[in-house]
Amino acid sequence: MFHYVFLLTMTNPAPMHRHYQIVAEAIRYIEGHLTSQPKLAEIAAAVNLSEHHFQRVFREWAGVSPKQFLQYLTKERALVALKQQCSVEQTSLQLGLSSSSRLHDLLVTTEALTPGEVKAGGKGVTIEYGQADTVFGKATLAWCARGLCYLAFEQNLTTQHIQQQWPNAQLLGDNDMAQDWANRIFSEQPSSIKLLLKGSPFQLQIWQALLRIKPGDLVSYGHLAQLAGNAKASRAVGSAMASNSIAYLIPCHRVIRANGELGQYRWGVERKRLMQAWEACHQPVQ
Repeated sequence: MFHYVFLLTMTNPAPMHRHYQIVAEAIRYIEGHLTSQPKLAEIAAAVNLSEHHFQRVFREWAGVSPKQFLQYLTKERALVALKQQCSVEQTSLQLGLSSSSRLHDLLVTTEALTPGEVKAGGKGVTIEYGQADTVFGKATLAWCARGLCYLAFEQNLTTQHIQQQWPNAQLLGDNDMAQDWANRIFSEQPSSIKLLLKGSPFQLQIWQALLRIKPGDLVSYGHLAQLAGNAKASRAVGSAMASNSIAYLIPCHRVIRANGELGQYRWGVERKRLMQAWEACHQPVQ
C-alpha cells in the first residue's frame, strides 16, 4: 500500500458545478475574441449574466477576477512552471511536497488489485456508483468496500466504463452516496480517501508517480517518466495516463508537453486547462 499526502483547497461543490459551466463558457468566449479584448460587461452578456452577477460567480469559483485568472491559462506561465518544477530536487518530489498555507491535507492511500483479482473481473464484488456535482462539473463515481475505483467527469451517468473494468461485479446505483464521496474529495475539511487501482505494473508505476505532484505544479511527460524511474518511457507515459480511471485524484491534468502545450486529457483539454489554472491561483502567495 502506498501513502501520499498532497494539498488541495476546495469550496462547496453544490453550486460550484454550475459555476464551472459558466466559467468554461466565458473562457471560450474570451479566447475567441482575444483580438478585440472584450470588456467584462461583454463577457457577462455572452454568458447571459449581469456584469455584477458574473463577477461574483467567477470569483466564487476561481477565487480571483477573470482578468487575473486568464494569466494562469497562458503557455508562458506553463513554461515557467515547468522550469521551476525541474529545478526542484527529485528527492523532494518523491517524499511528497507540502506547503504551509490555508490548503488542507487530503491523505490518499492506494491499493492495487492482484493478478488473480484482475482475472476474476470483480466476481463476488459489489460496486456502487452514482453521479455527483463537483467543482469541475458533473462526475460519475464508483466504489466498493475497499475504496474508490472510478471517477470520471461525465455530463450523463453511464456504467459502460465501470462494467468494462468490472464485468463480473454486481452494480448498485446510489447517487446520494456518490455525492457524499464527492463532498469528501472536494471539501475544505481534511479527509482520507482510499483508491482501488486496476492496471498493469507500468501503469501503476506512472499513477503512483503522479500522486507525488502537488497542486499548482506542472511536469512534462519526460519528467514524469523520470519520477517513475523509467526515463526512456516518456512516450508510454501518455498511454498510461489515458488508462487512468480516477480523474483529478490521480492528477494527469498536471502533466503537459515540454514546449508548454497542454497535450491530451481524457476528460477534455478545456477542463485540463481550467483545472491547472484553478489550482495555480489557489496556491499561497510566496
